[in-house]
Amino acid sequence: MCSHSKCPVAPMSSAVAPATEPNAMGPKAVELVLIKEQNGVQFTSSTLIRPTQTLAEPQERETWSKKIDFLLSVIGFAVDLANVWRFPYLCYKNGGGAFLVPYLLFMVIAGMPLFYMELALGQFNREGAAGVWKICPILKGNGGRPLHCSPRGHGPCLPARLAGLTFLSGVSCPIRSVAFCQASWGWKVLWASAAVPSQFWVGRQNPEGPTCPTLSRRGVLHLHESHGIDDLGTPRWQLTSCLVLVIVLLYFSLWKGVKTSGKVVWITATMPYAVLFALLLRGLTLPGAVDGIRAYLSVDFRRLCESSVWIDAATQVCFSLGVGFGVLIAFSSYNKFTNNCYRDAVITTSVNSLTSFSSGFVVFSFLGYMAQKHSVPIGDVAKDGPGLIFIIYPEALATLPLSSAWAVVFFIMLLTLGIDSAMGGMESVITGLIDEFQLLHRHRELFTLFIVLATFLLSLFCVTNGGIYVFTLLDHFAAGTSILFGVLIEAIGVAWFYGVRQFSDDIKQMTGQRPSLYWRLCWKFVSPCFLLFVVVVSVVTFRPPHYGAYVFPEWANALGWAIATSSMSMVPVYAAYKLCSLPGSLREKLAYAITPEQDRELVDSGEVRQFRVSDAPAAAPRPLAVSGLKEPRGRVQPLSRRWERPQRPSEHPCTERGRQGGRMKALTERGSRGVECGVRALRGASRQTLV
Repeated sequence: MCSHSKCPVAPMSSAVAPATEPNAMGPKAVELVLIKEQNGVQFTSSTLIRPTQTLAEPQERETWSKKIDFLLSVIGFAVDLANVWRFPYLCYKNGGGAFLVPYLLFMVIAGMPLFYMELALGQFNREGAAGVWKICPILKGNGGRPLHCSPRGHGPCLPARLAGLTFLSGVSCPIRSVAFCQASWGWKVLWASAAVPSQFWVGRQNPEGPTCPTLSRRGVLHLHESHGIDDLGTPRWQLTSCLVLVIVLLYFSLWKGVKTSGKVVWITATMPYAVLFALLLRGLTLPGAVDGIRAYLSVDFRRLCESSVWIDAATQVCFSLGVGFGVLIAFSSYNKFTNNCYRDAVITTSVNSLTSFSSGFVVFSFLGYMAQKHSVPIGDVAKDGPGLIFIIYPEALATLPLSSAWAVVFFIMLLTLGIDSAMGGMESVITGLIDEFQLLHRHRELFTLFIVLATFLLSLFCVTNGGIYVFTLLDHFAAGTSILFGVLIEAIGVAWFYGVRQFSDDIKQMTGQRPSLYWRLCWKFVSPCFLLFVVVVSVVTFRPPHYGAYVFPEWANALGWAIATSSMSMVPVYAAYKLCSLPGSLREKLAYAITPEQDRELVDSGEVRQFRVSDAPAAAPRPLAVSGLKEPRGRVQPLSRRWERPQRPSEHPCTERGRQGGRMKALTERGSRGVECGVRALRGASRQTLV
């Protein structure tokens, strides 16, 4: 072998190629240095280049302790009070069993595909509602919309959703009060919670008798002390105390992330089913229960010719599943990468629909009992809204043996239903923000405390004397058209900008199986058209909110629309900001804005996943300039550009951290070919230099 002192050394040149290390973090590169060539033998030296680590390495994302924790969390969020009172009433009002036709149709062609899409989107990207929009940066404002909607949609509703706690604190007194009114003054019942109108007529009233003492208007809400939304008054200490207890329960359920909330849902998600089953068994034994169930399931197919039936079915599907709130994305982001999200979507949507349908038997068995007891038609006692839960049920329970025990069980069910929904809304906010700001991740306990305290302060408006007016206004505007608009933008962004083909490839990396043609067609065409229809209908059929005979003033309606549009405006505002902050011409700005962040090299070569920057064919990769070498004779294959892997751990499609595995493999092969081309170029150049 020749020593370095005797052999001439050619000018040094280098090429850079990718290198991988097991469990290595950050970009890696290997520098190949040609030292000399003699008698056809090349002497090279290789050096592993390690970039300077300026930022802290990302932390490993936590996952659910058990698969059942995730399923119970999703089911607990999707199944809320609306499943217990709204679906049975809509089914009865819109033709009984005939209502199941449009409901199941919309569930299959729109509800399940959208639910499946959100679960897959969160699980693949492993980030919250805002972080997943790295797949289409221009629509990241739609990811911030759930963070804006959830505190308003879930926070102020806590007093109403958890009103059972108020009744539970004095459960024996309300039951005796209702029974006393029934025995003395006929059947005028004044029983309400934070979301119930002031009066509800069950039968007739004795005009000569005094009115029944009302628990809600004077004993709990003090609604008689408020003249409207402009006269709220001060928070009631009784409701505020209940709200504090609820906030404490929420904090200790969320402060450690899914490790703690996954254990809480074992109680909060299963308790409602146990109570519903017990109430069903008791309701079936009551006289008149069969008549109520017969009215619930009566089929009137002529009602299907009315547009209102189809509109009610579409809106019920959208809101019963909970899509658009960012909760499903947040929950699924804590799944293992290889989790079968398709099976989860089918299970949870089926459980949600079966819960809504089966709760109708519970509701109408009691309605039939009340109708027979008072000798009135079922239509006189079957009313929409929270009154069905907070008026009819308490009165029915008051007539049963051991009424206080039944009341305790019933209001505990309401408490657990409310906690599940509130936990989901807060978790979507917490996950979305800590994924965007890593500093918050290291102080999750303090940040969770800040979120629940902010929710508490916001909810104080709803526990004042006129808090019911605030609740009604927010319930009407905060979670209506704005949520439907956000889901529409989400469907368009995934199906048309990111692309159904790429989205299906992502799902195949996770589950090992590509979605069928049915799901791809639903994502591409059916679901966006369905959502567009629902959004247009919700705007056209809009009616100003009201509470009983109280009509909200114009400034309150304007405030409500400002609340609704504030979240929807985040989409165009952020899109304009993104386009202004990117360099290049308008066409290049748009190309960068709609291209996933990990595919920016496609824009450099003139290719975009869904669109082409120009009509010219994609330019070939430019050769890497090698200093000190002359142009070799003949045609030399261009040397690929230096490739650096994104700062993520080594991943593989079959592993938990397999996100982008297939894409990384393709880039690795491209980098390897570049090294071979570089070596051939260096050989030719060195020969010319030696000659």
